[in-house]
Amino acid sequence: MTHQTHTVEKIGGTSMSRSAELLNSLFLRDGKDPYNRIFVVSAYAGITNLLLEHKKTGDPGVYARFANASTDLGWSDALNSVSDAMTTAHRKVLDSSGDLREADDFVRDRIEGARSCLIDLQRLCSYGHFRLSQHMGIIRELLSGLGESHSAFVTTLLLRRAGVNARFVDLGGWRDERVLTLEERISEGMRDVDVTTELPIVTGYAQCSEGLMSLYDRGYSEVTFSRIAAQTGAAEAIIHKEFHLSSADPKRVGLENVRKLGHTNYDVADQLSNMGMEAIHPSAAKTLRQSSIPLRVTNAFEPADPGTLIDDSTSQTPRVEIVTALDVFALEVFEQDMVGVKGYDATILQALTRHRVSIVAKSSNANAITHYVDSSLKHVKRVENDLVAEYPTAAITARALSVVAAIGRDLGGLSALGRGLAALDAAGITPVAVQQGPRNVDIQFVTTREDADAAVKVLHESLIEQDSVAKTKTSSDAKSSEPRLVA
Repeated sequence: MTHQTHTVEKIGGTSMSRSAELLNSLFLRDGKDPYNRIFVVSAYAGITNLLLEHKKTGDPGVYARFANASTDLGWSDALNSVSDAMTTAHRKVLDSSGDLREADDFVRDRIEGARSCLIDLQRLCSYGHFRLSQHMGIIRELLSGLGESHSAFVTTLLLRRAGVNARFVDLGGWRDERVLTLEERISEGMRDVDVTTELPIVTGYAQCSEGLMSLYDRGYSEVTFSRIAAQTGAAEAIIHKEFHLSSADPKRVGLENVRKLGHTNYDVADQLSNMGMEAIHPSAAKTLRQSSIPLRVTNAFEPADPGTLIDDSTSQTPRVEIVTALDVFALEVFEQDMVGVKGYDATILQALTRHRVSIVAKSSNANAITHYVDSSLKHVKRVENDLVAEYPTAAITARALSVVAAIGRDLGGLSALGRGLAALDAAGITPVAVQQGPRNVDIQFVTTREDADAAVKVLHESLIEQDSVAKTKTSSDAKSSEPRLVA
């Protein structure tokens, strides 16, 4: 692929909600040429939660209420709440009365269009020949696209008011009867865009025959972002977040102790995704990696800082780059008759897949298989019930724990496992389990949830902070021992 000179850049929902603050520094580049960039935007913070369901708490949004109500219109009240939230969001960004009127009209058109669609569908499914369950995937797609279309339209208004030739590129397929693949949808949206003289503001959601929500759920905007970068041959893909990609959560180890990564590779990005700390969705990372497009993660509010570059390079010096933790459930299947019998692994994996439970790590011995999973207790219990039915004589347990991971491009020769265990022991923390794979990119310490925060702090201090101090001292000693010329 021939790479062009433009970049494709994505802005997350939290940063989008503060886009007025970013106008001069990020969008306008403080007076520099604002073009040769393509921006892919997420919905304003909280909007997708209201449209679908809350990502963390599971509180129902419009979609969840509609799915659980065969006749009542409680979902319609939830849709009113979305309209109010959208209006509040763009009134924080826009200040021109003309722009505000256009934004209000846009919200009204999309919200009322969605409402009419849902009412018609609910009426249709009141007849026995039609099943609402057959249409819920399409409804989820329809609703999820509303948030990105709104934020992209408002951002376009903001930029035009500031004198930028911005173009609203809506990949959401609103009232479009054509059936297009994702590649076709992107090609159609970008067909006559000239990035040298226009600044495209593109929706993170793209309506396509593959169904982004069914494949990637809430990670769809990063998939769209990566595919646009690949199809247009971008020189670089950039994700603007509200924080730097750092060596640990500052809330756990202290802001003064964290280090900006600066440079890492896609192996580390994949490990972070596995730990629920996504620099980028794994499928999006795969697209960029296969297209040889480097990814840069920056702090949107520090535009002068280059942030962290992610590519395929290996580390020149082995080191632990990040320590992070994730709450998990340890789902253990113990069966005395498991020794030498095939099929247990496959059956357990089928149950986990059936209930869409994400696996973080796994361990096994002669008669026990343990999966450390990132899921709600409700889904874990469903898996447990399936396995009890399949293996009635097995002892199946689910325990709330945390996986604390030390991650780096190359951990070889660091003795990080032994040093980590020694540091935890000195702090009075006894891991439940520990494992390190032969690829030398991560070490996982399984602890109780009560010990997780302390374990992150201890491991960060031992494996990152102390190493950093030691290297600084070694570098300083080397300089002081260099021969000096005396006049």
